[in-house]
Amino acid sequence: MNAREAISGIYAALQENIIGQGHLLEAMVVALLADGHILVEGPPGLAKTRAINSLAKACSTSFHRLQFTPDLLPSDITGTDIFMPDEGAFKFSKGPIFHNLVLADEINRAPAKVQSALLEAMAERQVSVGSKSYDLPSPFLVMATQNPVEQEGTYPLPEAQLDRFLLKIVVDYPSAKEELEVLKLTRKERAGEASSSVSPIDMQHIFEARAEIDKVQTSDTIDAYIIDLITATRTPDHYGSDLANIIEYGASPRATISLDLCARAAAWLNGRDYVTPEDVQRYAYPVLRHRIIPTYQAEADNLTTDDIIAKLLSKVAVG
Repeated sequence: MNAREAISGIYAALQENIIGQGHLLEAMVVALLADGHILVEGPPGLAKTRAINSLAKACSTSFHRLQFTPDLLPSDITGTDIFMPDEGAFKFSKGPIFHNLVLADEINRAPAKVQSALLEAMAERQVSVGSKSYDLPSPFLVMATQNPVEQEGTYPLPEAQLDRFLLKIVVDYPSAKEELEVLKLTRKERAGEASSSVSPIDMQHIFEARAEIDKVQTSDTIDAYIIDLITATRTPDHYGSDLANIIEYGASPRATISLDLCARAAAWLNGRDYVTPEDVQRYAYPVLRHRIIPTYQAEADNLTTDDIIAKLLSKVAVG
C-alpha cells in the first residue's frame, strides 16, 4: 500500500462513519497533510470529537480531548515540573498537549494565558518550562472548537492568534436525510452491529504523503493568482469601492503560504500532481475566513466573511 492508497482509504472510511460533515473530514485530512491546525465553529453535538478521534485511530496516533474552562491554567495543558522527594530533584510531567491529535474543545472559554500557551505550542511545536524545552510529537494537529451561540463567559481569540490556524471550518446541522442516517448508525452501534472499516495505517504513510505533496506542481499563473487574492484583501480599493467598503483588514503572508499548501494537498487528494484554480478557490474560504476583518458597513449589511470571499473571488481574475 502506498501513501495515496492509505490516505484515500482513511478518508473514505471516515465518510462512512461520520455523516453529514464531509467538508470537516476533508479539512482534517488536508490539515494533517499540510501540517497545520484547524479552528471549527459550530454548535455542540455535530460529531467533532468523534471525527478527530476516528482520524487518530485510523492513523495509529495518540489522541486527547481538552475541555477548556475559565479556571484552566497553562500548566494544565503544557505540563509542569514536579519535585520528586526520593530523587531530590524536579522532574517534568508532560501535559495533555503531548499527543499527536488534540481536541481543544471550546477554546474561547479559557482565559488569554491558557489560549496563548496552546497557540505557542501549536506554532513552535515545543513546550518551554523553566529553562528547558520539550519537543511535541510528530505529526501534531490541534483541532480547536468554538460555540457560536453561547458567548457569555467567553474570551474571544485575538485576530493575531486566529492567524495561527491553517483553516477555519464552519459546521452546521445535518439535513433531515443525513440525520436519519445518523440515527440508524447510532442504533447499529448500540446494538453492536456496526463495524468500522477504518484500517489503521503506518504513520510513515503520512510523512510520505507530505513529501509527495511538496512535489505537486504549481504554474506561474497559479502562483500569481494566489498572490493576487491575498494582496487584494489588503488593497481592496484597487478592485472597486464595493470591495473596499467591506474589508477593514486583510490577510497576512501566512495566508499565502496556507492557501498554497492546502491547494497542493487538495490536488494530491484528487489524484493530480498539479494545482488548478478550482483548488485555490475551494480553499480560499477556510483559509481566509478567519483572516479577513470586515468593516462596520459589512456587519451592518449582515455580510459574512464568506460573502466577502465570494465577492473577492469574483473580482480577482485568474491570470
